[in-house]
Amino acid sequence: MLNVAVITGASAGIGAALARHLGRQGYCLVLAARRVSLLHKVAKSTGTEVEVVTADVCRRADVERVRDAALRRFGHVDVWVNNAGRGIVRRVLDLSDSDVDEMMAVNLKSALYGAQAIVPHFQERGRGHLVNVSSFLGRVPFVAQRSAYNAAKHALNALTANLRMDLRASHPDIHVSLVMPGVVATDFAANALGQEGPPPASAAPAQTAEEVAAVIAEVIAHPVPEAYTNPAQAEMARRYFEDVGAFEARSAGCAPGSGPAPS
Repeated sequence: MLNVAVITGASAGIGAALARHLGRQGYCLVLAARRVSLLHKVAKSTGTEVEVVTADVCRRADVERVRDAALRRFGHVDVWVNNAGRGIVRRVLDLSDSDVDEMMAVNLKSALYGAQAIVPHFQERGRGHLVNVSSFLGRVPFVAQRSAYNAAKHALNALTANLRMDLRASHPDIHVSLVMPGVVATDFAANALGQEGPPPASAAPAQTAEEVAAVIAEVIAHPVPEAYTNPAQAEMARRYFEDVGAFEARSAGCAPGSGPAPS
């Protein structure tokens, strides 16, 4: 039987790299994003059978349309990757209602819509894998200008854990994974809400989108509850929770934009 994966936010960056990676592994793909011309370019680069769906994942009906297109084309879905996301350059006291609403819609509600669309299908099949792409800043939120982005990814982390616990006893073959990238060399920072001019350079070393995609593919092949894409992030998270005050004091000396500003 064909392995079928759905990837949102697949027109560039991590989503596009993951599409190419899974295509090389023989997956059939359903790629969703708003930029249809870029989606078609990514589809041609995967070397596999692809369904392209133009969708705004902030709209529940669009997400359900992605699911329906996948089932119509391939008959089933094995893996659903909620990858769409957007950053922000606003400190807490500067946030507007619309800033917060957009961050929650793109980074949290889109993943909720994806889960609610596909998990019932997984339950009918008795198996499946949902992967939510979060951020290291959803665990250690010390880049202040990311503010509402950090908050939305924190919420995504919690929602992912809650769903995993909901399904653990009744559906042990449905996996729910959280993947947390740090700094990634994509256009994510340049496209952040409120970004003016080129984003500041990060002091932290960046991973490539391909490196992050390889970690996600490994999580798909060997499901785990959570994965940091950079092994050093696990140690940073441990130090953060061990003594938040000390961690924040050390981080306060970092230049603006330094630290894990994820893609």
